Amino acid sequence: MGTTAPEPAVLPHAEWVKTLPQAVVASCVLLLDREDRILLLRYAGAQPGAGTWWLPGGMLDHGEDPVGAARRELYEETGIALDRDPRFLGYDHRADVKGTGPAIDFFFYGGVLAAGQTVRRSPEHDRDGLFTPTDLAALPLTAPLPVLTALHAAARAGTVVCLREGRPR
Repeated sequence: MGTTAPEPAVLPHAEWVKTLPQAVVASCVLLLDREDRILLLRYAGAQPGAGTWWLPGGMLDHGEDPVGAARRELYEETGIALDRDPRFLGYDHRADVKGTGPAIDFFFYGGVLAAGQTVRRSPEHDRDGLFTPTDLAALPLTAPLPVLTALHAAARAGTVVCLREGRPR
């Protein structure tokens, strides 16, 4: 009589889920004015990244999708409410962000700011401004400059950009 091989061990669902890759996920919105300048916000003194400039955006809340997070973060950080969903613009995958592990940033194009649009900053930001791609080189940015230049070009061309570690792939 032959012996049967033992069945492979199957992890209970809750244990299996713990083995899946995990990443921080964020959404950001690129807005341009009529002169193709990018709206950026500067992080205030008590914030991580204080003194650096970046797009309106932030991490997803539990169960939130990237588009919903983009709309929510834009409104919370600028007071600007979009009248339609922003267009997917691209993503950036980073292997490690400040020791927190992998991060995936989704980027969306929110369109052109209305003439006279005002920004109502959240307490996490102390300044806002509109910048040309040429202006960006002189700014302390939260992420690498090629991210913004690639996103700006994609927004203007109507294309999508895929980034890895802040560099186009």
